[in-house]
Amino acid sequence: MRAVAEPAHPSRRSSSVDDQGLRASTGQLRQTSFGQHDYPGLRVWIRNRLLLGSLLRTGRPYAGKRLADVGCGFKAAFTRTLLDELSSAILVDVAIAPDLKAHPRVTAIEGALPDALAEVPSHSVDVVLCSAVLEHLWEPLETLKEFPRVLAPGGVCLINVPSWLGKRVLEFLVFRLGMSTADEIDDHKTYYSPRQLWPLLVRAGFVPHNIKCYRQLVGVNTLAVCRVD
Repeated sequence: MRAVAEPAHPSRRSSSVDDQGLRASTGQLRQTSFGQHDYPGLRVWIRNRLLLGSLLRTGRPYAGKRLADVGCGFKAAFTRTLLDELSSAILVDVAIAPDLKAHPRVTAIEGALPDALAEVPSHSVDVVLCSAVLEHLWEPLETLKEFPRVLAPGGVCLINVPSWLGKRVLEFLVFRLGMSTADEIDDHKTYYSPRQLWPLLVRAGFVPHNIKCYRQLVGVNTLAVCRVD
């Protein structure tokens, strides 16, 4: 199944799979987004609770703001819960649910990272979310470089990735308890400690004093909060 370009719509843009050349870890075209054909509820709940908790600790920065959810997943489960509070939302992934593409506050961009982010205008969003995405990318820096570009002055970027301890936990949940799909875990390219993620954020263009990078959930996840002046 391919992510097909949608007809023109005032709140929707898309890039076709053929144009973007979406590549999975095998080098083949990656044609589905997280949760498109299955919905591992527990894993989604854990991920969203982690990110939600981080947002709350930073003072609910999404209320009334323009948000971009990069690698949102087919159902954009987290951002979906915020739509009533947001000014607008840009959703970026290989494929996005039709009801989200029809939402008046949503601009949906279907395509590969980092190329799909070229469709997001510079300095056009207040909040960038990127949760459980970087570990799936061979060249994460190319995607990270887009985040300070698209953020407006005073904007914030929140990045959530599994750590090396999280690798053990995820593999136990998936391969021992069957709580998610094996292909998503086997698609991971790496894991991140704060010391590994922080230099990437500096290379991406965030100023060091505007980066907070720390462990979360007893070290299972690494969270970064990056601001632009």
